[in-house]
Amino acid sequence: MSLSDPIGDMLTRIRNAYGRRKTSVSTPASTLRARVLEVLKTEGYIRDYSQADFGNGKSEIEIELKYFDGAPVVREISRVSKPGRRVYVSAKSIPQVANGLGIAILSTPKGVMADHEAREKNVGGEILCQVF
Repeated sequence: MSLSDPIGDMLTRIRNAYGRRKTSVSTPASTLRARVLEVLKTEGYIRDYSQADFGNGKSEIEIELKYFDGAPVVREISRVSKPGRRVYVSAKSIPQVANGLGIAILSTPKGVMADHEAREKNVGGEILCQVF
């Protein structure tokens, strides 16, 4: 099945799994998805993720979700830049999410990173999603 928005699909799977109180969720593997998940893991929004390779050239990423006192750590996760409308920002105009309590994940020329790291490195790019 061909997806027009693989990042949006992964975020929707995570959102739905949190809604159903699942401990883990799987998604088809890709390099961009793994880099976004690495940022989520570094920032403490997910427990961990691991990639499982199948023999026929397909692989999946298993995402372990994180809860605190029975409530999901991720309150809201939303896609910003979509296939129909790409959203790019300069280093000076990177938005703050929830007054600094959340993060925006950016795809920059120096890799996929959180908004505060992009401000430190003074790079802009495409805003993939926002999490808080």
